[in-house]
This record gives sequence, C-alpha cells and structure tokens, in this order.
Amino acid sequence: MMLAQARGPGDRERLLLAITDLCESAESVGALDTHAVQSLLNDIFMTLVVEAEREIRHRLSEKLASARWAPRALINVLALDEIEIARPIIARSPALQDRDLIRLLVEATIEHQIEVARRPNIGPLVVDAILTQEEPAVLTALACNETADVSAEAMARLVAASKRIPSLRPPLARHPKLNERLAARLYAWVGASLREALVARFEMDAAAFDQALGETVREVKKGFAGSGTPIAPLVEAERQEMEERLIAKLFDAGQLKASYLLRALRDGELSLFEAALARIGEFSPDQVRVAMTHAEPELLALACASVGVDRSVFPTVLSLVRQLNQGLPGGPVELANRALGAFGRHPGAAAAAAFRHAVAAV
Repeated sequence: MMLAQARGPGDRERLLLAITDLCESAESVGALDTHAVQSLLNDIFMTLVVEAEREIRHRLSEKLASARWAPRALINVLALDEIEIARPIIARSPALQDRDLIRLLVEATIEHQIEVARRPNIGPLVVDAILTQEEPAVLTALACNETADVSAEAMARLVAASKRIPSLRPPLARHPKLNERLAARLYAWVGASLREALVARFEMDAAAFDQALGETVREVKKGFAGSGTPIAPLVEAERQEMEERLIAKLFDAGQLKASYLLRALRDGELSLFEAALARIGEFSPDQVRVAMTHAEPELLALACASVGVDRSVFPTVLSLVRQLNQGLPGGPVELANRALGAFGRHPGAAAAAAFRHAVAAV
C-alpha cells in the first residue's frame, strides 16, 4: 500500500489498470466473491483513487462501469465525482442499488440526477423519488426513459406535471405506457402536431375530442375565482368529469366497443372500464358498481354478455377486474364458471334485462 502511494501519476495509472485487468480475469472463475477479497479490493482501489488525477479516474470509471466485481464503496465515490466521470457509472454499474441512486438524487448535481433518470430499468422507488423532487429537467429525462418502471399512477403524475413543464409533452405523447385517459389530459396542453399524433395513435375523433376538452378546460377554470386566491379543483371530480366526457365522445363517434373494456382494464383503468360498461349497456353507474362489488361474479357476467363481450374473453375480464378491485366481485372458481353459462342463456338484450332484474333484487 505504501508503495502504491509513493508512485507518480503514470505509475499509479498503470497499477490501477493492471489491477482492474487482473480482477476482470479473476471474475470469470468466481475468485472475487468473498467478503475478504472485496474488502481488500476496496482498500487498494480507494487508496489509489483518492489522489488519482482526473484522467485516471475517468479511464477507471469507463473500465469499472459494467464490472460486477467492483467494490460498492468505490463505485459510489465515482458516481459522485464530476459528471463526465460519473456518467458511465450511473448509466451502467450493476453495483449501484436503489438507495445509491436515491442518494444521488438528493445529494448530487442536476446533471447527476438527469443521468439517474436516464438509467435503464430504474425501479419504482427511484421513479417515485424523481417525481417527488419535481425537478423539470429530471422529470423530462424520466419521461424519455421508456425502460423505467413507471406505474399508471406515476404516468398520471408526469402528465399532470406536463401542464407546467412543456418539455415533458413530446416524450409523454410517444410513451408506450400512455393510455387513452391520460392522453385526453395531455391533449389539452400539446401543440397541433402532437395532437394529431395522439388522435392517430388512439384512433379518436379529433373534433369531438377538441370539443370535450374545451368544455372541460372551461369548467376547470371555474375552480379559480372570487377573492383572487386560487381555489384548487377537486382532483377526483376532475378525473371523473374527464372520463365521462371521453366515454361520451367515443360513444357518439361510434368508437366505444366491447373491445375497449378489455383495453381499459389492461391499462389499469378500472373507473374507465366501469364508465364504458355503463355507457355501452345503458346502465346506471350504481348498477355497474353493484356488479363490481357483489359477492359473486354472475352480475358482471350478465353485464358483459349484454354489451357483446365474448364468452372466451370473460375469464380474462374477471381476472383483471379482481386484480384492480381488491378481489371483487368475489366467489370461487365454480361460481365464475357458472357465470359463463349466462352467455348462452341470455344473449344481447335478454342479458341486459336479466342484469337489471338481478341488480334490483340485490
């Protein structure tokens, strides 16, 4: 160790790279996995890196970026170094864990935070930390990262942020996890070209969509009035209003089909599924809620049969509904199988009549 400290910059660089090459060779035979070896490697590298020149640290960062054997302490030191040195480490190092990435979001520069948001396959904890900090440049980098584990809730937060952060809008319009309900919200803030892209992507009626959004925006603006102090609109009420208008416009345009129900469930949009089922079947929201919360699945089967959901598709519909609805409607598999029999006995209008009668009885 003392010999390494006494060497000049050129010797220190050669020594660091030689040790790195040696470790890369030893990794293939599993010789670096023990705690003792990792501790020794950490001591050696940290001693050499502390006084190493920038160019040496940069070359070492490139060498260690993909190394699974690299000591975590060293990787974290390099990740906090100046951005050109830290970038390959943040982007690729398998040694960085969620807590390390969150620490970078809290302690490091904006440039470091952007690299964290760009890192492939970041998990929900890191995504949530990015959303919590609400830094525009970092949020934009996250929106551009299509490999990030972004939940439906996180997408909704990104779309909401796009109202005040224009740079979010283009990547969100292209994002694979954008669904129709969120596209309706995003549509209100984007320019003409992105609106055309959204309409084409989701096969929506542009004129009807513009009218619905215009009415919604005007009504939302009514939430800001009076004494000059903004009155925040109720988020839940706004969401329901937007969904109702979206469903109405799709229905009027002839685009609200049974297939839309399955798509809404696969997007995780349970309330949109309920609104669409009620509209297609001409049921009240309360009637649909009874079916969704009943102890047995027959009611939901009747409702789905009445709007044209194929018998072979119903098991998938029921499974997705239960996943999104805390296991409801309940009942064992036998009852679900019995519910499928309703498709044969009550097609079309007969199923709708049977559904209404059964709900009234409940």
